[in-house]
Amino acid sequence: MNNNELFLIVEDDKQIRSFISFSLKTQEYRSIEATTGKEAMKAIVNAHPDVIILDLGLPDMDGLDIIRQVRAFSDMPIIVVSARDQDREKIEALDAGADDYLTKPFSINELLARLRVILRHVKKEDIPVSEIYRVGELEVNFEKRLVTLSDNEIHFTPMEFNVLSLLIRNSGKVLTHSYILKEVWGSYLDSDMQSLRVFMANIRRKLEKDPAKPRYIITEVGIGYRFADE
Repeated sequence: MNNNELFLIVEDDKQIRSFISFSLKTQEYRSIEATTGKEAMKAIVNAHPDVIILDLGLPDMDGLDIIRQVRAFSDMPIIVVSARDQDREKIEALDAGADDYLTKPFSINELLARLRVILRHVKKEDIPVSEIYRVGELEVNFEKRLVTLSDNEIHFTPMEFNVLSLLIRNSGKVLTHSYILKEVWGSYLDSDMQSLRVFMANIRRKLEKDPAKPRYIITEVGIGYRFADE
């Protein structure tokens, strides 16, 4: 195995931090560590990690603020690992731009699986690089991962873009909730349904003039979602 990806572990609990670091090392991943928000931001700017593993409860700042600061200048994937287990906290983190969310205590195998999914999506090139998709006022450049609406660039986080790409590649087809979760996150858990709803709501807010009457992403009640192909 030859993994060059660099992970930044932002966690003030020494035992958990060491556990994650050791687990990454067993998979031959490289990692650096930060115990405070200030250390984390310095490491992000200087080391340019490929993925951030982020605890929200840091001693000097809220992890949500780190997500927002990073999203102001970078799309680097962020996976939250937090003891905050309420839906409200999870929604806030995903709304701020997190790509995934695991609640403590967590299975290290699940964490590693979700990290592999994130890395796979970062590297994925299953769409011809020359392909540009256009429908209505929407244009998606898959090579540049660029979304424009009425000639205005719309910022998408990596996972939001992955969800949108999946829907577009299957335009006109109804994709079930479980299919989308498996394709984008690599697994299907009932607890992930809320994450999917948050992502879909965020995408709609960015694309739809009236999210209550969507033009592009149609909800098939009780089943899933469909991207309008005309």
